[in-house]
Amino acid sequence: MHLLEIECLGKTLRLEGSMAGWQQLFWGEQCVSQIDASADSEDSTHKEFIHKFTLRTEQEGQTEAGEGEQGELHVELNGSLQWQPFDLQFQLLINDQLLHENTLNEKDIEQRQIGEHERQPMKFSFIGMAGLGLKLLKSAKVIKVLFAAGSLAAYSWLFSIEFAIALILCLVFHEYGHIKAMKYFGLKTKGIYLIPFVGGLALSDDKINTRWQDIVISIMGPFFGLILSLACLVGYWLTDIEILAGLAVFNALLNLFNMLPVLPLDGGHVLKSIAFSINSKVGLVACVLGAVLGVYLSYHFGLALLGFLLAIGSIEIFFEYKRRHLSDLLPLNRYAQIVSALWYVVTVGGLSAIIWFVGQTANDALSLPLKILAS
Repeated sequence: MHLLEIECLGKTLRLEGSMAGWQQLFWGEQCVSQIDASADSEDSTHKEFIHKFTLRTEQEGQTEAGEGEQGELHVELNGSLQWQPFDLQFQLLINDQLLHENTLNEKDIEQRQIGEHERQPMKFSFIGMAGLGLKLLKSAKVIKVLFAAGSLAAYSWLFSIEFAIALILCLVFHEYGHIKAMKYFGLKTKGIYLIPFVGGLALSDDKINTRWQDIVISIMGPFFGLILSLACLVGYWLTDIEILAGLAVFNALLNLFNMLPVLPLDGGHVLKSIAFSINSKVGLVACVLGAVLGVYLSYHFGLALLGFLLAIGSIEIFFEYKRRHLSDLLPLNRYAQIVSALWYVVTVGGLSAIIWFVGQTANDALSLPLKILAS
C-alpha cells in the first residue's frame, strides 16, 4: 500500500509497502530502492528500515541540502514501521543533513486523498463499454428517478403496490446507512440508485484508504436495516398491525442476505477486511472457529440455508486470507478486528432473531422468511 509521499528536489519521493515486509521507494516513477519480504511478518513491534540511493547532478555547486561531492547527492530515508496499530516514523536525509522528519498514524492514512494512477491505453471490450455507459448514466440525476420508477413498477408487478413501496423504503433506509458512513469519513457521495430486481447502490466519488473505512461503510447498511426492523417490530407489539410485522421480517431477510460472507455483498466486504488484516495463526484459528460456530448455530436453530451459505462464504474468506499482503488498504489493528467481528455477529444475530421470532406465528406470510432459511 501507499505509505509515504514527500516532495524532494522537485520530484515526489514515494514509499510503498505491505504487511509481508516488502518495501519499494520511488523517486518520481523510478524505483530507486527495495526491501524484500521477510519470513518474519509479525507486526506487533516496530520494524526498522533504511533506503539509500545516489543522485548525480549536472554540475557541482550549492544545493538546498548542502554541497554535493563531485555533483552527487546521497539520499537516505530511514525509520521504523508498525502495522497494528499503524505507526510510521521516518527521517529524510540528503548528504547526511536532515531534510524532513515526521510520524504518521492511521488517521493520517485515513484522511489521505488517493491520486489517480497513470492511465493505461484503452482496449475495446463490451464489458468496458458497458462500464463506461454505466458511468455516464450515473452522472445524470434523472437516472435516479427513472431507476426508482422502474423498481417501483417491477416490485408492484411481482407483489403489490403497497408492498413495493414498503420494500423501496427499506432499500433506501439500508443505502442511507452506507451514505451516512461515507459522509462520516468525509467522502463525497453521488447518492442512492435503486436498480430493478437487484436492490440499491450507494455511490461515492472518493476512494477509501483503510480496511476500517470499508468495514464501517459496508456494515452500516445492514445495521440501519436492523434498526428499522426492530422499530417495526416494536410498532407491531404496540398496535397489532400485521403489516409492521411483515415489514420487520422481510426487511430483516433482505439485510441478512446482504450480510452473507460472499463478495460483493456487504458481509463479504466485512469478513474480507477482517481476513486481510489478520497476520497471525492465532487470529486465523479464531476466525475459523467463529465461522464454525456460526454454521453450527444456524443448523441448531433450523436455518439450514443460512448455515450452508455461511459455510460457503467462510471458505471463500479463508482463501482470501492467503492474499492479504497484496492489499492496498491499511489493515485493521487488533482492537478493530475484535470490534468488527462482534459488530458482524450482533447484526447477523439480531436479524436472524427477528426472522425466527416472527416466524413462530401462525401467519403463513410472516413465517415465509423462516421457511426460506430452513429450506
